[in-house]
Amino acid sequence: MSQALQSIPERFGVDDRTFMEEIAAQYKPVVLRGYVNDWPAVKLAKTSTEAVCNYLKKLDNGSDVDAIMTRPEAKGRIFYDEAMNGFNYVRNRLPVSAIIDQLARYRSFPNPPAVAAQSALIANCLPGFLDDNKLPVLGPEVIPRIWIGNAVTTPAHFDDAHNIACVVSGKRRFTLFPPEQIGNLYIGPVDFAPTGAPISMVSLSEPDFDKYPKFKNALAAAQVAELEPGDALYIPPLWWHHVESLQACNILVNYWWGGAVGTADSAHSGFDSLMLALLNLKRRAPAYRQAWAAVFNHYVFDENDDVATHIPAHRHGILGEMSVEQEQQVRNYLANKLKGR
Repeated sequence: MSQALQSIPERFGVDDRTFMEEIAAQYKPVVLRGYVNDWPAVKLAKTSTEAVCNYLKKLDNGSDVDAIMTRPEAKGRIFYDEAMNGFNYVRNRLPVSAIIDQLARYRSFPNPPAVAAQSALIANCLPGFLDDNKLPVLGPEVIPRIWIGNAVTTPAHFDDAHNIACVVSGKRRFTLFPPEQIGNLYIGPVDFAPTGAPISMVSLSEPDFDKYPKFKNALAAAQVAELEPGDALYIPPLWWHHVESLQACNILVNYWWGGAVGTADSAHSGFDSLMLALLNLKRRAPAYRQAWAAVFNHYVFDENDDVATHIPAHRHGILGEMSVEQEQQVRNYLANKLKGR
């Protein structure tokens, strides 16, 4: 790809108040240069790859984490197999130390397989890491995850949570697309994706504009940044992000919050709502869908503060503030409906 892309805006010396009030509240991506420079892991990584890897191996408690491997001919791109009946990688469960040793062996290969530990909960595999490498802007309820691998590419996908991605070692290139570019990204199957979340079918490095002509419009709106050890990136919910790990050993820690996927709040999932709407509404007549669009806009998407003002407060129900018990009653009702009861 030869087209020059816009740069993601950058900030330096960001404190907690600035992040929450001026960055996360704006729903726009921002590179946070040097945001985690004070982490011991980052300081070691700036010394050498071996130093930070030995640090992680000492912290490893031996618990297995999810790992994937692609063949060399995949060039590190996580994707489907040729028939789209499966994916182009194999899964394994290994301790972090074993993955790091594997990466060390592959550093001497001219064309190695791509290997990556994906989204491992740090508290489960490297608990000591959390004591020394902290992100005070987020509370302890936000559980960080670690990603370790060589030259791996994750196609454009989205998360429904806020995300801070912190580079510990190596280098990563992030290419971001605003949520409204979804129609230009040629998204693959919603319910069958190699990354869990739906992905763009277009190769960013070698885009086929004959097959995917609207992708040129997506590129016109894209933003890109390269992050080195100590840098972080704030990614707002539902922003599409294509992630390239560029060196032989890349380590990243990320924090998801305020959404369902990847966080403790799995009950409040916009993606689940999308799946149910596709199941119940997508194949209905156009006029029927348009009528429901008006209902959804009124109750969900429009900024209407008066949808229930004409109803007595004790009868606001789901239109008003609900207790945990009331929410659970609605969820039980929906669960029973889905079960056909």
